[in-house]
Amino acid sequence: MAILIDPTQRVLVQGITGREGITRARLMKAYGTQVVAGVTPGKGGQTIEGVPVFDTVGEAWEQAGPLDASVLFIPAPLVKSAALEALAAGIKLLVIVPDRVPVYDVLEIADAAQRAGAQFVGPNTLGVLSPDKGVLGMIGGSATSAREWFFPGPVGVTSRSGGITASIAYYLAREGIGTSTLVHVGGDPIVGLPHPSVMRLFERDSQTQAIVMFGEIGTSQEEQVADLIAAGELTKPVIAYIGGKGAKQGTRFSHAGAIIEGGRGTQEGKVARLREVGATVVESFDDIPQVTQDVLSQLGIKGAHHER
Repeated sequence: MAILIDPTQRVLVQGITGREGITRARLMKAYGTQVVAGVTPGKGGQTIEGVPVFDTVGEAWEQAGPLDASVLFIPAPLVKSAALEALAAGIKLLVIVPDRVPVYDVLEIADAAQRAGAQFVGPNTLGVLSPDKGVLGMIGGSATSAREWFFPGPVGVTSRSGGITASIAYYLAREGIGTSTLVHVGGDPIVGLPHPSVMRLFERDSQTQAIVMFGEIGTSQEEQVADLIAAGELTKPVIAYIGGKGAKQGTRFSHAGAIIEGGRGTQEGKVARLREVGATVVESFDDIPQVTQDVLSQLGIKGAHHER
């Protein structure tokens, strides 16, 4: 299995006629994702990478058939209207790639998603990838590199950094450890599926046996993961690395969501809380593959579901 991605998903790309939309639609299709429609208002009737383009999500649904997920490559000021349109049409999973989406817009999207029984990844995300199953967004850069770097296995990856998401899976793969799903939760302070929500999905996923988490200063996502462990709601082993050790209060580390405010969200506090509940926290990013291998060995699990 995997989380968030299913090979049978029918995927829409909103903003498909833009430069990013074209490039990433090509990546998704080449990797095997079923991209069945695109939407750009005023550009209906075109075809991009063999994908028909429509003016509205409703028109795409009516003519291309039911849609399970939408990936948004929309300018930040227009994200809210595009996301609300997709949710109103019945799409249950959104991947919101753009950064700088206004916070109040994200809150409105979150409210609409909750009322619709839907969920969204991002904003400010590279998306989601499940090896050999599909990619929603832009993880891997190209289908060729994604196939070369990642292969199926028992480790889930959740990260607040886009580049680090792929790096973790790449370095795990070099040590013969495969992954179930890679999730870049997004770099903004408020995101649709923060670490705790992703952890709940991994906990229910039969393929995922251990989870690697890349955390950062700012927000309380990592502390909330620790709370899940303490409450017995997350029982699978967690291997964590927390970036931003040298950051001072008010310093922004990497992106908007990684900032210490009011003495909360410090690297030291996150590390201490995770260790307190039994998570394995590594001091060096380079230690992740070996420590993960050790954890899998203790569980009697091999890193890959197949030989490379």
